[in-house]
Amino acid sequence: MKKIALYGKGGIGKSTTASNLSAAFSEEGLKVCQIGCDPKNDSTRLLLGHICRQTVLDMVRDKDDDVESADIVHTGYNGIKCVEAGGPEPGVGCAGRGIIVALEKLKSLEVITDEDLILYDVLGDVVCGGFAVPIREGYATDIYIVSSGELMSLYAANNIAKGVKRFALRGGVRLGGIIGNSRNTPNERALLEEFAKRLHTQLIAFIPRDVVVNKAENNRQTVLQYAPESAQAEVYRQLSRDIMSNENLSVPTPMTFDELEKLVAEYGN
Repeated sequence: MKKIALYGKGGIGKSTTASNLSAAFSEEGLKVCQIGCDPKNDSTRLLLGHICRQTVLDMVRDKDDDVESADIVHTGYNGIKCVEAGGPEPGVGCAGRGIIVALEKLKSLEVITDEDLILYDVLGDVVCGGFAVPIREGYATDIYIVSSGELMSLYAANNIAKGVKRFALRGGVRLGGIIGNSRNTPNERALLEEFAKRLHTQLIAFIPRDVVVNKAENNRQTVLQYAPESAQAEVYRQLSRDIMSNENLSVPTPMTFDELEKLVAEYGN
């Protein structure tokens, strides 16, 4: 079983990337499960065609020990299993703690034991212990960071690399690469390539900005479902193939913030 986690700054496109990757993996005949680790429970929206209405935490609150796998595992596009950890209402409770409870419940129910690939879509960076659970507890071993060439996106990516390094020294977790999600900033691809090099990893993909992504999202579909013959769909398919064959897994070497600012200024200006 391949266990992947996508991290990155909030709003950078992790869930869109994750859902299109899951669709691409499923097209290859793999049994895929995508787990959304975000209290907004919108990670699997494009796969289900709607917001997941039964999260793990909802079911734990409502049914406690009577929760069954059918309550929390939903079938989406092309047979992909979809799970949303869920979380507390805004301003009430800890979202990170919610992820811990949800993943422990999934483990106890043994509902994802026969998949070929599990993809965790994780909120934000790893400053919160709860968000670090997928890598700290060994749920995921291959980490990919989604980032644009914007300074704060790279700042979050660098923080995530610090967390991956910390846990890599204790176990088998490794950084598989940076997934560039373009915002059309100056010299963006070259900047991301150099950033990845400084982190001792690779830019495994550079996803161009394309309006077809927005159109697909407005229709609550992945690009692979909405526009299967498009060039953008092929970008996601190629990324899925590159991830499956990727052997360039490393312990990252994060930068200081001063180094990062200097790098962005060098390329961005």
